[in-house]
Amino acid sequence: MKNKTLFLLDMDGTIYKGNDIFPQTIPFLDRITASGGRYIFMTNNSSKSTEDYIEKLAGMGIRAGQDDFMTSVNATIYYLKKHYSGKKIYVLGTQSLKKAVGCAGFEIAKGADDDADLLLMGFDTELTFQKLDDASRLLTRGVDYVATHPDAVCPTEYGYVPDCGSVADMLYNATGRKPYVVGKPKPLIVELALARAGARREEALIVGDRLNTDIACGIAAGVETALVLSGEATRKDAENSDFKPDYIFESVGEIAEIL
Repeated sequence: MKNKTLFLLDMDGTIYKGNDIFPQTIPFLDRITASGGRYIFMTNNSSKSTEDYIEKLAGMGIRAGQDDFMTSVNATIYYLKKHYSGKKIYVLGTQSLKKAVGCAGFEIAKGADDDADLLLMGFDTELTFQKLDDASRLLTRGVDYVATHPDAVCPTEYGYVPDCGSVADMLYNATGRKPYVVGKPKPLIVELALARAGARREEALIVGDRLNTDIACGIAAGVETALVLSGEATRKDAENSDFKPDYIFESVGEIAEIL
């Protein structure tokens, strides 16, 4: 692990939970930079923009810029440009996600009757029944369907709230349709982060708290993984999972000690 130069870090459950930063986080980040390494925050959460995350981390005492993040929104926009250039998109997501898609050059559909070519779903903290109705009508009509990520829940200071995957399950129950998923555990987000950093797979380490996204993503991308037990997964979960991490630590603080 001492030979790793790029650390791809999940955020919620790994370096903080909700709005509470873990006490080991800043010493861990300082240790990475002191050893000549680099970290990129890699999150599935598509409810916030990179600017939102920069502001959030600044409030926790972490300085970060645009190039320090690779989110499911970044990966999704890359995917959309490659496969849906010039298409009209209905965004079932936050205003932040809608703005990101619009700024990427896509026309945004205003409703189910606005001739959308694609339904894009993200983690929508502004969800309304009207959006669910629009999505159901679009999916029944047969439009293409993409989700930024598959997470069923999002951690908070008090527990969990329904995430993108849970809403996708609701729509599956109504329409029988499932989305194509872009974010973790698909390897695209890792490949984009490696390209940005100019790093090889063997130089990188993925650090996260979820087996079926963070660890599975590393396995799919051919990058070593470290599971931290500060978020969702337990040691027993790891023992019973098909997705085996290369390392298991109580927190990022233990990784800092090794570095």
